Amino acid sequence: MSRNLILGGALSALVLLAAMVSFVWTPFDHTTMDIPSKLQTPNAIHWLGTDHFGRDIFSMIMVGARTSIAVALVAVGIGMSIGVPLGLAAAARSGSWLDELIMRGNDLVFAFPSLVIAILITAIFGAGAVNAIIAIGIFNIPVFARITRGAALSLWQREFILAARVAGKNAARISAEHILPNVANLLIVQGTIQFSLGILAEAGLSYVGLGAQPPTPSWGRMLADAQTMVSFAPHLALIPGTAIILTVLGLNLMGDGLRDWLDPKLRVART
Repeated sequence: MSRNLILGGALSALVLLAAMVSFVWTPFDHTTMDIPSKLQTPNAIHWLGTDHFGRDIFSMIMVGARTSIAVALVAVGIGMSIGVPLGLAAAARSGSWLDELIMRGNDLVFAFPSLVIAILITAIFGAGAVNAIIAIGIFNIPVFARITRGAALSLWQREFILAARVAGKNAARISAEHILPNVANLLIVQGTIQFSLGILAEAGLSYVGLGAQPPTPSWGRMLADAQTMVSFAPHLALIPGTAIILTVLGLNLMGDGLRDWLDPKLRVART
């Protein structure tokens, strides 16, 4: 098992643990304001200090982790559940009108930056975590469709697929029983990458006020609130910024480690 997988898994597990614990315990109520205690630096009572409303930053980071993970996880789930079947269908009907329709639809979505699409959708339908999930999920669909199609096309000419066709299996059954299990490793690795990008996208949307709305904490909104106070309270920006960096770094390291671990060619090269 590679160092990247161990380190990335440890960082990701730490963030996940903080999010899970926040359902049952936080040091303070993240919605409680204590103006006399505002802008405190880290101390024995408030471990990561307090914000401009006197709210405990450590409690907000824990609940913010829950928000980021929930938005990114559901968005990746949307992209995978729709994009993978589209990619399998395009590969099974390679060169047909269905393949062209799916791929040109992917190109249309890819023609615009993902954050611009997310901002457009949330601006039209309103700010909030649900609309952020939909916006990020829509961009994930063509990513998974394109990757699935590319991996599946190389498998359709393999001998075991030809044997399945001779046995009378139709394209849908071959895709489900033979193609999908053989591209699952690639999809898992890509899922971790899209998960990290989803967290970044959620933070970006929250930063511009289109993600999770108050009083729900969000790392992006914490950064936005801190931007005018960096000169005299830098911890307000450093702490949520560090949380985003460590989470994205952990997921990317874990994805790289999973790729090395799951790819048989790389396993042979290491041995």
